[in-house]
Amino acid sequence: MNAPVLKTGKGASPSWVRIPPCPPYEPTGGYCDIACHAAVSLWEVNGLTMTNAKTLEWGEPAPYFSAPAPVNPRFDFSSLAGRFVVLVFFGDSKIAGMSDALSEFATKVIPRDDSISVCFGVTSRASDREDTTVLSRFHRSRVFLDADWAIARKYGLVADNNEDGRAAFKPTWFVLDPTLRVYARGTIAEIDRLAALVQQLPHPSRHAGGVQEAWAPVLLVPRVLPPSLCKALIDYYNQHDAYESGFMRAEGDKTVGVNDTSFKRRQDVNIDSEELRTALRVSVSRRLLPELKRAFQYDATRVERYIVACYDSKTQGFFRAHRDNTTPGTAHRRFAVTINLNAEGFEGGELRFPEYGSRTYKAPTGGAVVFSCSLLHEALPVTSGVRYATLPFLYGTQDAETRLRSSSSVVDAERITTSKVT
Repeated sequence: MNAPVLKTGKGASPSWVRIPPCPPYEPTGGYCDIACHAAVSLWEVNGLTMTNAKTLEWGEPAPYFSAPAPVNPRFDFSSLAGRFVVLVFFGDSKIAGMSDALSEFATKVIPRDDSISVCFGVTSRASDREDTTVLSRFHRSRVFLDADWAIARKYGLVADNNEDGRAAFKPTWFVLDPTLRVYARGTIAEIDRLAALVQQLPHPSRHAGGVQEAWAPVLLVPRVLPPSLCKALIDYYNQHDAYESGFMRAEGDKTVGVNDTSFKRRQDVNIDSEELRTALRVSVSRRLLPELKRAFQYDATRVERYIVACYDSKTQGFFRAHRDNTTPGTAHRRFAVTINLNAEGFEGGELRFPEYGSRTYKAPTGGAVVFSCSLLHEALPVTSGVRYATLPFLYGTQDAETRLRSSSSVVDAERITTSKVT
């Protein structure tokens, strides 16, 4: 059986195509025999009843994933938030008619500046990532490999024939907004509509409409640490040897601590003084936790990490956009806390939440910015002076059980200590 020709251009109708062979599946007839997991809707495809997970609709959140990309063997899709993202699920360049469709896409969909939008192709044919013709269709050769069609399934683009169990795939594009929710979608036959849409996209900071820039769901709490404690923590930092601060990355089923100065430049000192730790716990418990409870209806009972962190303008100290709970060893974290110790002593160094526009946030000396660990955030470069801060994570009693279960998967971790905060 040959895959049906994919019709493109004006007036073409959407097509489902049989999935070509891909290892390790080699069924008779030359098509992947892969099971669909969530059957919630039915389609008629070539006269056969098909079962499939629900295709993403307008306004729904796009599933996160990690996948091989040209510059990173485990690219974190969620890191793209903060701009519009175009995902073109073409599945396999060898699908009949797909070469013409990709050529039309490359000709008509003019790339915007990366700060406005980025576009990635998604293929399940490994050789497409080595094919210069295929890669040339996407700006900077941005193509994800979805070797087992798992990403396409998450997006509701793979259906199974109820009669013989063989899979079909619907080539589709999605435009996602800066919070990675569906802004628009269409079939690969609707290239003209995609091209027009990309050129009309607003600035990401205005994607919600209106004239007011979006604000992030963060809490700013002044007067958490008294000035004397702020000074004592800075003195403690300067009296001890600092180490290069790393970050946690998932590698297989392990959570591994890594250092990369192109991603993060910060020096830390671990607080070993029980007197200072107690003072921090008391301040957080009495002045911050009641505000956390009032704003977010959450009971934090644990604090993780006692450090004084230093972002120095001499190295343009920064921490690029990231999330704080994306690995098995950090999944227990619920809220991140940034407490500035010398807000008047530096410029730059503000927090920014790319999913919610370009607005920046800076706590006063002794004040805290509190936010969910699920939010994409970055510490902007310090342009003058030195920024000192203490940066605990908060979590609850049930989360502590999650942390205990995952502790064996953590390798080369940061110098993390935890304790009860209440």
